[in-house]
Amino acid sequence: MPVPEHLDRSAKTYIAGHRGLVGSTIWQHFEAEGFTNLAGRSSTELDLRDRDKVFDFFATELPQVVVIAAARVGGIVANNTYPVEFLSENLQIQVNLMDAALAQRVPRLLFLGSSCIYPKLAPQPISEDSLLTGPLEPTNDAYAIAKIAGIMQVQAVRREYGLAWISAMPTNLYGPGDNFHPQNSHVLPALIRRFHEAKVAGLPEVVCWGTGAPQREFLYSADLAAAVLHLLEHYDDPSTINVGTGVDQPISELAAIVAQTVGYRGAISWDHTKPDGTPRKLLDVTRIRATGWEPQVTVDDGLRRTYEWYLEAQENVRQK
Repeated sequence: MPVPEHLDRSAKTYIAGHRGLVGSTIWQHFEAEGFTNLAGRSSTELDLRDRDKVFDFFATELPQVVVIAAARVGGIVANNTYPVEFLSENLQIQVNLMDAALAQRVPRLLFLGSSCIYPKLAPQPISEDSLLTGPLEPTNDAYAIAKIAGIMQVQAVRREYGLAWISAMPTNLYGPGDNFHPQNSHVLPALIRRFHEAKVAGLPEVVCWGTGAPQREFLYSADLAAAVLHLLEHYDDPSTINVGTGVDQPISELAAIVAQTVGYRGAISWDHTKPDGTPRKLLDVTRIRATGWEPQVTVDDGLRRTYEWYLEAQENVRQK
């Protein structure tokens, strides 16, 4: 089946996980691009761990395009504390969704993974060929294994059934709608909340986790949403494809940018008893750039937009 250069905007398109940071941004982008038949269910409406209900949903809705953005996600502490839940629940979600999509022979599906699938000490920048070439980062290996299994399932479906399914591995994401819990969130939203609360309380110092030395790459959620549609219309290959900016910087520099964005003027110190995680995780984005996609939002601008959203939505912001 050839990849469409322009997806049918009237085709039933199911975005799994449409209430989360990634899924909600993809939904908004697809709406803005003229999609008129979007389908989504919240976790209370459809428990993706319930295989029978997922199969019933696909048999009723009959989507022609599926984006899997649903997952149990969290920061380094959450991943390290609950490896059983991160492995088991993500495997259940992925297998149920893909098996149900296969049963209906959904022609076009995109599975979103994570850059944590790559070995802890992979050569930098990390190319797609680094997959399965070395040990994973121990603090999130359970989540990574689940995502690797998703990639393998996409490839297996392509090989056995010939469907044009693809997988994409985004780098660290952030943006409006993120989870701002101080322990369970990812690094940027956690820093935004911590520096904001320190500013409001007039605290003289903010203590950040780790050493601040690890290098990290961050992609604004709206850029990923644009990449998802771009790949659905321009990419058809069994190999996964990286989605990122190709630029990284130390966590200490990012913390300083967050402090400036928030308007915090106190001192920043580092708690070396907390884990750093992978020392560096910069993606090689040569392949996706060759398809014609480029990120549009800088870290400075993305953090400003995210903080503005946080201020407007504080009472209802996800902090759990």
